Amino acid sequence: MSATLTNFFYLIASVLFIRGLKGLTHPRTARRGNVLSATGMLVAIITVLVGEVGLAWGYILLGLATGVTVGLWLAYKTKMTAMPQLVALFNGFGGGASLLVAAAAILIRQGQEPPMTSGIQALVAASASIVIGSVTFSGSLLAFAKLQGIYRRTLHFKGLQAANGFLLLSAIACAVLMVRYPDERVWLILMIAVSGLFGLLLVAPIGGADMPVVIAVLNAYSGLAACATGFVLNNTMLIIAGSLVGASGMLLTQVMCKAMNRTFKHVLTGKPMAKSAGRAQEEVYAGKIKSASAAEVAMILEAARSVVIAPGFGMAVSQAQFAVRDLVRLLEKRNIEVQFAIHPVAGRMPGHMNVLLAEADIAYDKLKDMESINPSFDQTDVTLVIGANDVVNPDARRTSDSPIAGMPILNVDRSKTVVVIKRSLSPGFAGIPNPLFAADNTVMLFDDGKAAVNAINAALKEG
Repeated sequence: MSATLTNFFYLIASVLFIRGLKGLTHPRTARRGNVLSATGMLVAIITVLVGEVGLAWGYILLGLATGVTVGLWLAYKTKMTAMPQLVALFNGFGGGASLLVAAAAILIRQGQEPPMTSGIQALVAASASIVIGSVTFSGSLLAFAKLQGIYRRTLHFKGLQAANGFLLLSAIACAVLMVRYPDERVWLILMIAVSGLFGLLLVAPIGGADMPVVIAVLNAYSGLAACATGFVLNNTMLIIAGSLVGASGMLLTQVMCKAMNRTFKHVLTGKPMAKSAGRAQEEVYAGKIKSASAAEVAMILEAARSVVIAPGFGMAVSQAQFAVRDLVRLLEKRNIEVQFAIHPVAGRMPGHMNVLLAEADIAYDKLKDMESINPSFDQTDVTLVIGANDVVNPDARRTSDSPIAGMPILNVDRSKTVVVIKRSLSPGFAGIPNPLFAADNTVMLFDDGKAAVNAINAALKEG
């Protein structure tokens, strides 16, 4: 394949990537955007293998068949509630691939007799790819273990930040020495080991509340590693794709930090949310909690003209999305308007609630982001909160010394009636009580999310 034709296919892949990212900005076009991006990646891979590597088509087809088989198996076996874990693994695979390619380029150079001359740019890019790729790979594996429940601890010890700083400086020092002495394999090995350990200690102190941000950060890292690898291979397509992933990941990280009232620095250093000297749980809840049965909640919903459903991680854990879909259909048959209020960090990853509801065939136009739905709560008859806590806690607006003070929330407390489905009064990730549960216009339905919604549906059908 000629260089002109290769660059032409790279241009097509780049356009597909950009159009795909644009499509991913809205739920209605997300599936099309995903298909466009995947098609762009397919075009880029085949172009590299045919135009630059010169690989035989038989091997290419074998690789495609293997990848399609593994991808379909993962898509079929992975539950929607486990999507954050899968994304964490994908980030790790991306970082690991960049690490292997950059390391292989250096080893090939070292294997030349005499050693092949390499430009300083390629060596610097290879070092950057190895450091970022190692951090991404090890950090993503630990993030997967935390999300999967394999490793439940958050590691904190005196001097942790100093240790992380030392490891970062050590990784940079190893990179400098490898550029200075590219034929000494010891610096390559040390750089991989130190960077991998740094990735582990970087994620180890981060708790579950910050996992959505961690996933976004690791996604950006995988893109930056791929971009650096593009310079190693002098591959324009890889530079473009890596830059797009890295930039979009960083922008998403900023959005997530803003939505959680956190700073990028605090998340990366694993700094826990500030503790508040506010009210104790007994003071907030004592004698003020009103509980209701599923039949009573069904009566409340039947009397409404407008209902907003605010889902949280509890809906994901109980896999209540299909029961929620049935509830929406029952209410709409009674000419009740139903919308969904989606907080940016509801769940364990960006868009978690959107993915779950899309799986249940909830219409995209019913999913409203926080900015568009908040002004309508004053006119909402009933808001049904399913498994959400911190993202609907009014203390974020009212109390200046709260750990979530200033955090943007769904203003569900301004609805005429609020129904909260929750197993118990246990606090959310912030570890503080939620005065919404004790508000005059709130009733609690204590049960598993799926069981509670199914019970409400049964009561509506009987009514």
